[in-house]
Amino acid sequence: MIKGLYSAVSGMITNAARQQVLSHNIANLQTPGFKQVLTTVEDFMQKQDVQSPQNTPIANLENLGQIGLGAQISREYIDFSQGALMDTGNQLDLAIEGNAMFKVKTPDGDRYTRDGRFIRDVDNKLVTVEGYKVLDSAGQEITLPEGDVAVAPDGTITVKGTKVTQLGFGTFKTPEEELQHTGGNLFTGPDASTSDEVPQVVQGYLEASNANPSQLMTQLVEVARSYEASQKIVQNQDELLGKTIASLGRLG
Repeated sequence: MIKGLYSAVSGMITNAARQQVLSHNIANLQTPGFKQVLTTVEDFMQKQDVQSPQNTPIANLENLGQIGLGAQISREYIDFSQGALMDTGNQLDLAIEGNAMFKVKTPDGDRYTRDGRFIRDVDNKLVTVEGYKVLDSAGQEITLPEGDVAVAPDGTITVKGTKVTQLGFGTFKTPEEELQHTGGNLFTGPDASTSDEVPQVVQGYLEASNANPSQLMTQLVEVARSYEASQKIVQNQDELLGKTIASLGRLG
């Protein structure tokens, strides 16, 4: 009976954690460059299920296999698949086609992002919407002269036909293993690229979130129903435990 409580409660905890991740993905459906978080579930615990054969000493136990005691979140990982490109017409909105990221400078150090919503600050520095400095291929902050900005597919920035600098990128063979999410749309990882892939920059576009709203809503319904089923099992187990205790009390 206690095993049933373990299994049901672990199911409730697991589904609550899954719901939190799904809610996070839904909240960022409109966030450019957002990469959805995925979860995996594993057995919470397993123990040997044994019994003593009839008319044999209790020490001679027969192994009947494994009994699962519920589930738990095993690992969260980031889905780095490409999102759709959205036409904005803004010359400082940039998207990347390929397995690469823009490099930016934050108070906590250099970070990587796919969010290409860039603006000029009061000092004509190219910055993200959060105010982080966008870095060039030499790791330096980018200062834009006054005038219309053009960005070539290789990341070369020109203003009024004069080259200013080239955007800094990080390209990675296995981003799901090499990059760690540090909050928001930012990731930390190796200082140098680990892939020879040449990214393509598209000016006047933003990359949409790669989360699928229909899929997320379906998963939310599934999680809610699974949580309710586990909750009912807990209630049933509690009732049975109460009846058992009451019966034992009468026997005493």
